[in-house]
Amino acid sequence: MSKQFLRSITSVGANVREAVNAQSKSDFIHKLSISQKECDETMYWLELLKETNYISVEEFKSIYPQCEEVLKIIRSIIITSKKTHNS
Repeated sequence: MSKQFLRSITSVGANVREAVNAQSKSDFIHKLSISQKECDETMYWLELLKETNYISVEEFKSIYPQCEEVLKIIRSIIITSKKTHNS
């Protein structure tokens, strides 16, 4: 599980970086959408790590809210990008 967590969390940043260098608005939205999915998956792995006592509740509480915030930011950027892309 910890390896899956590491893969998904590093994928969030990698896809955001790719989005910054996107070739088009559609490509930008697509890359951020992948990042959104990876962020959500990261939160899933964190929940499992906590429930199996692989990480403590304190560790979970220090990381999970940050993931939620990143997810909200990515979603907001996607929504705004889609609105400006379709205008």
